[in-house]
Amino acid sequence: MKTAVPCYYHLDVEVSPERVGQVRRILAAHLRLWDLETLVEPVCGGAELLLKAIDEHARDKNTSIELWWNGQHLITAVAENDSELRPDLDLRACLERIAAMSDGWGCCATDTGSKVIWFSQRARAGERVPLVPTAPEPTLREVLQVPREMPVAVLAATTVDGGC
Repeated sequence: MKTAVPCYYHLDVEVSPERVGQVRRILAAHLRLWDLETLVEPVCGGAELLLKAIDEHARDKNTSIELWWNGQHLITAVAENDSELRPDLDLRACLERIAAMSDGWGCCATDTGSKVIWFSQRARAGERVPLVPTAPEPTLREVLQVPREMPVAVLAATTVDGGC
C-alpha cells in the first residue's frame, strides 16, 4: 500500500467566466499529480460552482483557493473578499449542491469581513475498481500429490529393516 504524503496548494485568482475553466484544469492537474484521480470530478465541480457563484454575486472578484491533502481527506477552501456577499442568501443554491456532493462543508468569516467556504472529500480505497467474483484457483495442496498416510505399523517396519 502506498503511503500518502501530505500536500498543499494555494492559488490566487481574479474570477471571470473564462478563468473558471482554467482554474478547474489547474486543480485537476494538481489532484492527478497527487494521485487523487477519483477526487478530480467532485473537487473541481465544487470549486467551479463556488467560483461561478462568486463571479455572479460578488463585487470583489479576487479569490483564493487552497487544497489540503492529509492522506485521508482533501479539503478545498475558497476565500472571497466581498464583505457584502451573503452565503445564506446569495450562495444558498451553490452551498446546497456542495453539501450534497461532499463529505463535509462549512463557511467561516475572517477578521476583514470576507468569507472562507470549504468542503472535504474522503479518499476511498479501490473506489473505481469493481469487485468481480473470480473462480477459485487450485491451491498448492490440490495440485501436488500428497503422500498417503501410511499405517504406523508399516512405518515401524521400515525403520527396523533399515529403510531410513
